[in-house]
Amino acid sequence: MKFSRQLVVSSLAVIVLSACSSSPAERRQAGDDFSYLETKAFEAWTLPEGAESLFYPNYDIPAGEFKGPVGSAVDIRPPQQLLELVPGARTELDNGSVIMWLVKQEEMDKVWSTAREMLQARNIALRENSNNRIETGWVSWNREDEDSEVSARFVMERFEANRRFGFRVSMLEWRQGEQVQSVSGLNRERYNIQMANLVTMLYDKKQQDEAERRAQQLVQQIPVSVGKDRNGLPVIIARAQYNIFWKRAADILPKLGFKLKDRNQSQGVIETEYNEADEEFWQRLDMAPLSLTGTEYTFQLGDLGNRTSIAITNYEDKAVDEQALAEVSEALAAVMKLD
Repeated sequence: MKFSRQLVVSSLAVIVLSACSSSPAERRQAGDDFSYLETKAFEAWTLPEGAESLFYPNYDIPAGEFKGPVGSAVDIRPPQQLLELVPGARTELDNGSVIMWLVKQEEMDKVWSTAREMLQARNIALRENSNNRIETGWVSWNREDEDSEVSARFVMERFEANRRFGFRVSMLEWRQGEQVQSVSGLNRERYNIQMANLVTMLYDKKQQDEAERRAQQLVQQIPVSVGKDRNGLPVIIARAQYNIFWKRAADILPKLGFKLKDRNQSQGVIETEYNEADEEFWQRLDMAPLSLTGTEYTFQLGDLGNRTSIAITNYEDKAVDEQALAEVSEALAAVMKLD
């Protein structure tokens, strides 16, 4: 029985390896056979003498000469997806070329500079680099679904038409291995889209990085002061949205000596263990150490819309006095300025 189980496992391994070792051509072709290519030509329908012909046009095969790939030449790979990552832009395909339309000149300038940045980052050689036209050298791809390395040369252009600003990516030449040859319409479109996506993905990344940088600037300088909550009780008020201050609190509380033990964002609870920071730290803040005497404190954060309330309780679940609250508020403000 043990031998049989090992045999089954070994057989499965062989099947998996066989599937993984399929050729690039097989990755582009349908899995079934191509016996339909051996179908005999149609013959004229012969009616018996005296029979009346009744034909319905529902399934008539259109007449004409139709040209296109058949059998193993049919490429079953899904089309390349054009990533629309530039806000407000509209993209279209024109004879295999990719065109992105933008409304404002400054948006076009950002896309154009991003294209240049992408080419430089990928060490893509340029044969022409003017204000409105870029012609690349050979750009190579090694893909599992291609028989050999494929390369292409592209041109990127920016232009103005109908009060809109266009950015176009077009293929100039195609090379399979070391041989320059004509390119199929499918591959022209596929690799133009892939080249355009490199630009839009970098554009999107730069936008996200900029948004993150701005968010960090807002988070670093959050005004805090002692105020009242909705019930009129003394609390610390941070002038930032709850989700923003929640992230910031995890950074600044440990610097003040509050070691984080447990956190629950949905409940707004941060449980800490307090150990006073060294004297050098308080000298940097230019203030005296906190007058807290306990070691366990809980920070309760509340969502006040565009502000956040912070209440502090000790191990007995009693609120700290207003003096201690004011000291923590001052320390929080000082640490954020220090950062």
